[in-house]
Amino acid sequence: MSVYVLIFKETPVRLWGLSPRQRLKRMLEHTGVTNVVEDIRAVPPEGSVLLLRGDYLYDDRVINAMVETSNVLLMDPSGQRPVAVAAHVPSSLALKAREALSGPAFTSVIPGVRSESPQTLCPSYQRKLRKLDPPFVLPATAQDRRTLENRLFAGAYKGVTDLVTKWVWPHPAKWATRLCVHYGLLPNHVTWTSVLLVMVAGVLFFFGLYGWGLLLGWLMTFLDTVDGKLARVTVTSSRFGNVLDHGLDLIHPPLWYIVWGLGLEKFQPGIPGLSLCILLWSIVLGYIGGRLVEGAFRWWLGNFGIFCWRPIDSYFRLITARRNPNLILLSIGAVLGRPDLGLVAVAFWTVLTTLFLVMRLSQALGTRIVSGPLDSWFSDVDLSTDNPSLSVKLFTNYTARRSVGIHG
Repeated sequence: MSVYVLIFKETPVRLWGLSPRQRLKRMLEHTGVTNVVEDIRAVPPEGSVLLLRGDYLYDDRVINAMVETSNVLLMDPSGQRPVAVAAHVPSSLALKAREALSGPAFTSVIPGVRSESPQTLCPSYQRKLRKLDPPFVLPATAQDRRTLENRLFAGAYKGVTDLVTKWVWPHPAKWATRLCVHYGLLPNHVTWTSVLLVMVAGVLFFFGLYGWGLLLGWLMTFLDTVDGKLARVTVTSSRFGNVLDHGLDLIHPPLWYIVWGLGLEKFQPGIPGLSLCILLWSIVLGYIGGRLVEGAFRWWLGNFGIFCWRPIDSYFRLITARRNPNLILLSIGAVLGRPDLGLVAVAFWTVLTTLFLVMRLSQALGTRIVSGPLDSWFSDVDLSTDNPSLSVKLFTNYTARRSVGIHG
């Protein structure tokens, strides 16, 4: 059965440069739905209709679920009286559904159509973004525009990531994302700039110009945050952009470490038997080993990822030997005038990180054999509590939800 979409009761409020209709159409295109109509009568009798109020902001998970679920009425339960904001019904019930969605509060029942809230319709845990964040529908009003934009930006962030991305980049990245929206820049523009910075920084490392290389390297890591957030808040992600971004993230870090080593004027770490060749092989093999462990966990034990298995794993992700924590070590070495020791620190931390991940993979395998399928610790989190643990505050959207006044 083909799905047709009717968007009505629109508001002029634009969020991250998009009107409600533009945002909804882009979200729907990602689900494969492109039949947007202006009149219910244009829907054939054998079709179904997804009715969406254009004066609300929808979580993309809610839109995906509404497309896939028929005979459902979506309610916003956050006010004093519940409000019907969307419905997916057969064409024969479309007029009744529109009537139910047109009033300020829900007053009628549609036979055979059940009512759902965002929380009952969609899971709160997002495996792709490695975080716990309840789905939402929110009134799109002019006075709440900045709050809603902040909510969309916070929703674009991963819950479990490294310490730089988590605590240093968010505010400047939000500012940069606004500039990109203002000047009409697309995520792929930012990603291609990152590609250029990766290459130039690598050349500077090779010639021993570590200060300038680090400056461009850190700028690249910042833009690597911006492009993903820009894609999500403007609903402009593409398969090519996603492959380019993730492929760049996967390939360039070990290449940077190699050219950093090749650019050293001297290598005298004071560790007997440690040559530059051994050091570089340790970094590359350790990096590959860590990535393989992460992949093995996801493929065989839990598709939520090893860093979301237990709180200790999420904490460890903050400092795991990935690009940003390793850049901190390289930067310290360069500032102290010992770039060779910065590279030694990267090597040792990479090896230790991989050994820790191998240990966690072994423990997870043992748990799987003894106790059955694994679950992420996020699945047991209750965001309604008034006294959450530190891990809940750090790795879920608990604090952000409270700060922007979003409930449920």
